[in-house]
Amino acid sequence: MTMNAEQFAAANKAAVDSLLSVANTALASAERIATLNLDTARSVIEDTAANAKALMGAKDVKEALSIQAALAQPNVDKAMAYSKSVYEISTETQEELTKMVEAQFGDFQKTVADMLEKAAKSAPAGSDVAVAAVQSAIAAATSAFDNMRKSAKQMTDMAQSNLVAATSATTKAAKKVSK
Repeated sequence: MTMNAEQFAAANKAAVDSLLSVANTALASAERIATLNLDTARSVIEDTAANAKALMGAKDVKEALSIQAALAQPNVDKAMAYSKSVYEISTETQEELTKMVEAQFGDFQKTVADMLEKAAKSAPAGSDVAVAAVQSAIAAATSAFDNMRKSAKQMTDMAQSNLVAATSATTKAAKKVSK
């Protein structure tokens, strides 16, 4: 069974399109992270200047400690918001890439199954065992891919739960410190 020029060109185009989609997704994610980092850096500089002014305006040590305690919670909240934003960008990127891989794998599976079906129809007598072996290998690969996808989903869900728990614990601790 040979691949004609049209099939070869279509396969090459699909591969290039797939690579471009992955590259564009990665670049969009990098751009979002860079924007978040620049906005965060700008905010940190502004907040640091305002906080320094507030602390320098304190009349005594007690007032300085009071100001510093009052500034702790907003800083913790901003740090947690930053972490959550990075996590969300990463998760969205991972989900987009997973969808692309799943689509590519589905297309690949369909193509291989079609080719295998055509090969089985034109195969000489007695090649049923070889065809069955290839079909078994495809089924095993599909099962392995599904297991990897499920594991990745479980890890993403666990990371989300851990982030929520860490955010909650950090916020509670910061509130206790500021009181």
